[in-house]
Amino acid sequence: MRKSHLKINLQSFLNQATSAPRIANLMAATRAIQSALALTLPQTQTPACRPAAPEAQESKGEVIDIEAVTLNDASPSAADRVIDPDGRFVEGSHTTPQGRRDYKLYIPPQAAWAKHPLPLVVMLHGCTQDADDFAAGTAMNAAARERGLFVLYPQQSAQANPQRCWNWFKHSHQARERGEPALLASMVRTVMASQPIDPDRVWVAGLSAGGAMAAILAQTHPDLFAAAGVHSGLAAGSARDLPSAMAAMRQGASTASDAAAIKVPTIVFHGDADTTVHPANGTQAFSAALTAGSKPGSGVAVEQPGRRSATRRIARAADGSVQAEHWLVQGAPHAWSGGSSRGSYTDPTGPDATVEMLRFFSQHPRIPSAAAAAVREPG
Repeated sequence: MRKSHLKINLQSFLNQATSAPRIANLMAATRAIQSALALTLPQTQTPACRPAAPEAQESKGEVIDIEAVTLNDASPSAADRVIDPDGRFVEGSHTTPQGRRDYKLYIPPQAAWAKHPLPLVVMLHGCTQDADDFAAGTAMNAAARERGLFVLYPQQSAQANPQRCWNWFKHSHQARERGEPALLASMVRTVMASQPIDPDRVWVAGLSAGGAMAAILAQTHPDLFAAAGVHSGLAAGSARDLPSAMAAMRQGASTASDAAAIKVPTIVFHGDADTTVHPANGTQAFSAALTAGSKPGSGVAVEQPGRRSATRRIARAADGSVQAEHWLVQGAPHAWSGGSSRGSYTDPTGPDATVEMLRFFSQHPRIPSAAAAAVREPG
């Protein structure tokens, strides 16, 4: 199924968010930013494209598999030892003082007999998407099955954001001890405790609002995430409120990311025809990942038969290791590059972001530094 890409008049939304009286317009401004960040799904979708339960239905935590088994927050199920050649995609939920979120977890068939812990990729969907849609569009589960990876898909709730956007643009969701970063990190650690996951190979990636939140998590939890992937998103610290978020989406952020933050290796994908999140944000996300002494190289053209061309730029740390990559995809819209048309907001003709991110991640296990080791959970 092919889907039309989102086109937003950002100036119109910015005007809506800032023109009315402050208190009376608060709800309207909130709706404006949520609408601007939304990846509105087509009205006609078949269950095969989006096999999700109705939004109003409460998740019961059932395994989507031959057996119906409840997956609790911290309790590995005996069914995890069953070898399924396709792996299993299970439901769960996680509750913290910051709130409750549902999730889906892909368990690869290798988990049943793995002698060593396996890596984990955390995938953060874009606005209006959910775990099933994002998994279908990125084809990450198929890639994880081949490579032996767990994949965790946290789901934003409509109660936390009516368009199910991660709240990257609110200052209350940009710190380690607060809001969604604290909730998501707790979810990841709980899943890690219940499955054979290698703590040195945990990576986070996301699309659009999910990409922006992935950048925030990489900054707030460098002791947890070994590397990050930011697709069509924004650098951490790009906005603190509604107007600055709209401005950043329209033309790039006016404020720099925290230069003193611990840097996590990052791979960035962005389309140069993205009219929802300006491509300048991709450049800023790439720059934000650079450490002192990093040396960004010149862009190199990437040409693949039947796919869009791209420019790939690499930055190396002082020791010669790759610190960051930036893929600027020519003619690509606001969509997951190389994704499957079974999911929303994908560009099947682009370079395969899923493959490239997993390649980059595999080259970056966590190497604890003195600074990262000093980061601790609040008592």
